[in-house]
Amino acid sequence: MTDRYSEYRKVAYDLGVDAVALVPGPNFTRLFNASFHSHERPLLVIVPVDGLPAAIVPNLELRSFDLLNFEGEVFDWRDQVGYAGAFETLASKMSLSSLAVEGQVMRVFVHHALKAAYPDLSIVDAEKEISILRMIKSADDLAKMEHAIKISENALTDVLAQVQIGMTEKHVEGLLTQAMFTHGAEELAFGPIVAAGDNSARPHAHARLDYKIQDGDALLFDFGARYKGFCADITRTVFVGSVSDAARDVYETVLRANLRGHEITKAGVTAHEIDDEVTKVLEASPYTDRIRTKTGHGLGRDVHEAPYIVRGNHQVLNTGVVYTNEPGLYKIGAFGVRIEDDVVVTENGCRSLTTFPKELMVVG
Repeated sequence: MTDRYSEYRKVAYDLGVDAVALVPGPNFTRLFNASFHSHERPLLVIVPVDGLPAAIVPNLELRSFDLLNFEGEVFDWRDQVGYAGAFETLASKMSLSSLAVEGQVMRVFVHHALKAAYPDLSIVDAEKEISILRMIKSADDLAKMEHAIKISENALTDVLAQVQIGMTEKHVEGLLTQAMFTHGAEELAFGPIVAAGDNSARPHAHARLDYKIQDGDALLFDFGARYKGFCADITRTVFVGSVSDAARDVYETVLRANLRGHEITKAGVTAHEIDDEVTKVLEASPYTDRIRTKTGHGLGRDVHEAPYIVRGNHQVLNTGVVYTNEPGLYKIGAFGVRIEDDVVVTENGCRSLTTFPKELMVVG
């Protein structure tokens, strides 16, 4: 019988620890094909190098947890009593001196509960080793991502046909959100960014309720639907009413950088090499003072995951890795431009999962 925990057992073995702990999040969902919320009630699964796993589960989640066909012992607890006893019972049944955890996912109070139950426990951050397991996307993974992307692109098409001078960013954000659900999004991959004028120069801007879009404004959309657990992450920058020659030149510079990212990508290239080549295009322009971000990041069950496309990261990208190619230029107080595609690495190049046009577009 196939051991569904084998990858995690190997992570523990390679790190020289007794077990790996998983908490609700993308790795948990990948393993069990089910998701649980992270809230004030700790839920975790311990996968040892050898033997059956164990779990701590809030009593109110037991019936849902039963659907996982979990092979090991489950220690439940109720709100009225608290979770400390469940951790103590786990410690009496499973001896641990060292444990690898998801450093970017596991919360501090769960760490403290483990240390209270196992005072001498050595806890190791294995975020990198665990997240690498999700880097190579299967054909099924890619199909779900492409569907999420198609939903997102259809939504953007609908919204751009409605944008008018005088609308607020919040109004447009509402249209975009509604359109994604209309086209089949199960969730939003993240809170969308809709930013016009000077707000577009803030890479992680929030839509404003009181700003009305003006003629000549850059209007930046960074958004994505989630479908069957997988995310889309797309950015397009358009101009409303008209576009100046200066803004057009900035846009064309970013587009050349984006296209260079596609050109350099193939199996065996490093994250460093991609970012270096893309950034060189921006650095060769008159707009070097507007470079504020790296080229991109991995994409899958999380919006941001390994690999991170940045100079200094010499991680090799193999066939099946998906990353975002999203160069941008941002002038604070003026405007910003970002163009983002979701790209899958292939043996001899890459394929853009994103198909929405990138030529400069004037709407409204």
